[in-house]
Amino acid sequence: MPVVSKKHENTVKYINPRVKYIGGKWILSFGIECESTKQELNDYSVGIDLGVKELAVISYNGETKSFRNINKTKRVKRLKKRLKQKQRSVSRKTPASAEVPSMRKRARKKSARLLKEEAKVAKLHRKIANIRHNHTHHVTSEIIKLNPRRIVLEDLNVSGMMKNKHLSEAIAEQTLHEFRRQIEYKAEWAGIEVVTADRFYPSSKKCSSCGAIKRDLKLKDRVYKCEKCGLSINRDVNAAKNLEQLAV
Repeated sequence: MPVVSKKHENTVKYINPRVKYIGGKWILSFGIECESTKQELNDYSVGIDLGVKELAVISYNGETKSFRNINKTKRVKRLKKRLKQKQRSVSRKTPASAEVPSMRKRARKKSARLLKEEAKVAKLHRKIANIRHNHTHHVTSEIIKLNPRRIVLEDLNVSGMMKNKHLSEAIAEQTLHEFRRQIEYKAEWAGIEVVTADRFYPSSKKCSSCGAIKRDLKLKDRVYKCEKCGLSINRDVNAAKNLEQLAV
């Protein structure tokens, strides 16, 4: 049982405990009801540009910061490589008779070795998913701890982006929907307003210095160069600055 100090014994309540057995592990989860501890907010906004090269680039109060794409780290790459190896192993151990409709019933009974390999594949899937989920929590919490008065996000067309066969896997691995979900509920707890930019707002094509629009900007252009004022800036930083200014 958790120890609750006398000061908070009447303000903290543990509710809805649940115990699950997932992948060989027992997991206990429960909710906590407590008094709101909202802090005083700072008088600036945070613009967040989400992407593939970096998970997020933010601009706030004259500063910028980027958060790495966890899928590009050696640890995750190593786990993904091991996962592919195990998936090939499972594929080789799957009975060929399972492909013939009349023999599927006899092929349903899997060997102990195949079941063991499938368990390893499931374990690797969970491990990679947990690493991504944990990283997203760290990033969103760090942004919320800035205590801005407002956070501006893009209204990304993720389903449309997934149609790009060259980027679909990388976009799926970023779990952008989960990032947005965490930002929204954490901001609500902290009393921070969340603003969603219009889907057609040209955050990447607009110059954050003079406001000129660069219509011919391509996806491969990683540096934004303004032909009007001469600004040269990282593409993602420029987009984050435009989103920040949108909230002013």
